[in-house]
Amino acid sequence: MRYLIINGQKREIPKFPHHKDYIYRCNRFFEVKSLFSFLTINGYFSTIKELRRNSRHKCAVPRDLLIDPTSSCNLKCKGCWAADYSKGSNIPYEKLDEILGDAQKLGIKDIMMSGGEPLMRKEEILMLAGKYRKMTFGAFTNGTLIDEEFADGMVKIGNLNVFISIEGYKEETDFRRGEGTYDKVIKAMNILKERDHGFGFSICYHSKNYKTICSDEFLDFLREKGAWFGWLFNYMPIGSDADVSLCCTAEQRAYVMRKIDDYSKRNKFTLIDFANSGHKALGCVAAGNDFAHINASGDLEPCAFCHYSDTNILDKRLIDALKSPFFKKFRAAKPFSGNYLTPCPMMDNPESLVEVTNMAGVKSTHMFHPESSEELAAKTRSIAGMWRPVATKIFAEMPKSEKRRFGILHALLRTGNYYKNNQEL
Repeated sequence: MRYLIINGQKREIPKFPHHKDYIYRCNRFFEVKSLFSFLTINGYFSTIKELRRNSRHKCAVPRDLLIDPTSSCNLKCKGCWAADYSKGSNIPYEKLDEILGDAQKLGIKDIMMSGGEPLMRKEEILMLAGKYRKMTFGAFTNGTLIDEEFADGMVKIGNLNVFISIEGYKEETDFRRGEGTYDKVIKAMNILKERDHGFGFSICYHSKNYKTICSDEFLDFLREKGAWFGWLFNYMPIGSDADVSLCCTAEQRAYVMRKIDDYSKRNKFTLIDFANSGHKALGCVAAGNDFAHINASGDLEPCAFCHYSDTNILDKRLIDALKSPFFKKFRAAKPFSGNYLTPCPMMDNPESLVEVTNMAGVKSTHMFHPESSEELAAKTRSIAGMWRPVATKIFAEMPKSEKRRFGILHALLRTGNYYKNNQEL
């Protein structure tokens, strides 16, 4: 039997595809301690099986497929990219059904949904999660549409989870998400905790809330509300109208990294800091290696933040979309840096983003505020330049035991056993 320590208690983890199994596998992935544990994250030598599958299909099949069922949302948060997609875009239910059927046949284990607000289609999501029992489902949600009936539905099917967005306490959350949002979020957490549903939280941190969201007090508070783990995403100035002042400075980003890493270790609590976990995930995980994203207009993107595409899935099957020339070029360019604390081509290596998008057919997927990769890079070059020396210093100061652990995985990368198939297909 498998267990995790959740809020100080030893909790039993049900078998896949239960939603708590996803939390367990996330914990294993980001806390991997040996080559063997890396190879068995999703089962006995699952990584080797995945490589054989990629070779058979002649493309990189992602572990996690992110889908935006809709671009519609009941909120309008500052700095959210969802508003940049065409208003009211929806992937038809029949197409969602087809995509998920194809994903299950390809062996994809995890389907994540974002938006827009995915729970604006919550009845359909419950239907799809109930139909496809060989995958786990998760929804990044603002939490305001979670009620008792929906929570009971999630408990019944078992393989659907939610990651509730929160920006801090009431002042910080309502600052970005609108007045009254915080109270609704807390109500949703209470509903899920009453049902022992192992939900997660999702935090976008920026220059105005970074200290609050990584404080012991706030993280303790979220765990007390019932959260089993958390995602943290650094604010990215996506879209031509983005507020660059919300981007964290290098010092602020380093502060979050140190606090989150320390809290995770002390409390044995899984916190995935997207910007600062590259050294644990062999760099950028986008473009099919571990993640791929389908927006509400059907564009296949490297990840939920990288809004460039040469392929639309509405007129083809999933397996054909994953063979995108842009995806192939993106994967071949990885790792974008020799320092795995600078993994992102958007925020850490903007010149790489310009290079990989410089090919026929690649377009910005923003509908109302499109921007070229060069325009985005112009906003992030100085941010990246300030972060690189800080990242170099942090890596140099890491304990030798941690460097040895990462060295095992990096050796795997260098031999090509993990990425070779993905790059040469």
